[in-house]
Amino acid sequence: MCLSVPAKIESLDGEMAVCSVGGATYKASLQMLDIKELSIGDYVLLHTGFAISKISKEEAEETLKLFDELEDFNEILDEEERISGRKII
Repeated sequence: MCLSVPAKIESLDGEMAVCSVGGATYKASLQMLDIKELSIGDYVLLHTGFAISKISKEEAEETLKLFDELEDFNEILDEEERISGRKII
């Protein structure tokens, strides 16, 4: 299964960008996109070091919100496992 995450472009340098996700920064190749259509502040889907698609700010924010909800749910499951002493699948 492949996963891409929304990332905000913080800086551009030719075919590379520095992108931020949740306070962390990553170098990303822009070779799969039209560089002329990208600007600092734009959002891209980041997958294994490659920006694979430009997305809207709204789409990025909604996806990141869903990731936060999944993290919260996972923490609830972890706590239930800790209390019950059994693994929840």
